[in-house]
Amino acid sequence: MAQQIPGPEAIAALAARICPGFTAGAVLRRTPRSLLLSGSVGRGPVVVKYLTDPSPHWLQRFRHEVNAYRTFTRQRPPVRVPRLIAADPERRILVMEHVAGRPAANERHPGTAMARADVRAVLHTFTTLNRWKPPPGSFPLAFDYPARVDRYHKLGLLTDRDAGDLAQLLRGLSRVPAQFCHGDAVLSNVLLTAQGAALVDWESSGYHLPGYDLAVLWTLLARDPMTRRQIIQTAQQSGSLSRDAFLVNLMLVLVREIRLNDVGPGKEDQRRLLRRLHDDCGMVRRAVRAAIGTR
Repeated sequence: MAQQIPGPEAIAALAARICPGFTAGAVLRRTPRSLLLSGSVGRGPVVVKYLTDPSPHWLQRFRHEVNAYRTFTRQRPPVRVPRLIAADPERRILVMEHVAGRPAANERHPGTAMARADVRAVLHTFTTLNRWKPPPGSFPLAFDYPARVDRYHKLGLLTDRDAGDLAQLLRGLSRVPAQFCHGDAVLSNVLLTAQGAALVDWESSGYHLPGYDLAVLWTLLARDPMTRRQIIQTAQQSGSLSRDAFLVNLMLVLVREIRLNDVGPGKEDQRRLLRRLHDDCGMVRRAVRAAIGTR
């Protein structure tokens, strides 16, 4: 039997319980896993995030996001993030500052190139974040790279040679310091404001091989070749190891994106997206093999 999802009034009552003085506004957005509700505390505008999917996986991700905001309260990152107001992970509710801004893009895969000023703001924000060192122990490794390669290989998403090539690159990267990343660098998670860009939705944050956030951006910006070239230059500017880390990230992000979108017969635009993702995967596959050849 499906669990009944509370309505906006019940969610507002939960928010008021953990945040005295809360006044509810309108529903901002519904997703398959959450509901966002506007409101205020005193004169300050806030956003309430309620997790509508109580499955263990998404509850763990929600707890992780709450812990991220608590970490940012103790030590502010060098990029703008919403300020934590109150949270109760067990009741699946989070109240945070409302950041007034527009998303860098609403689509996961934007159909047109971004304005150059927006590109500069987005890339500056992620590269600044990636240089930050959070307090020790506050964030985990996001995932086990060899295990993920093995899982995608067993699912048939990577060929035997792909898996072997990635394993070879990973052996060479075993001593490369991990980099703190947002982990879900889709453009709807970047709010452009008069004071610069702000990042929201921290449920995937953690340590990755260098260049993970840039790999996500590159994957999603196929209609913006100029920005793609800029991302590649930025990701590889520290030398061959940063290049190899970026290529590993890029291959895994592309395979994940193919898996997310390959859900049976779809509309023509979905088929075009899958063809493009497979083309990009082939291009990255060749780059991985070329990188191995230079070792």
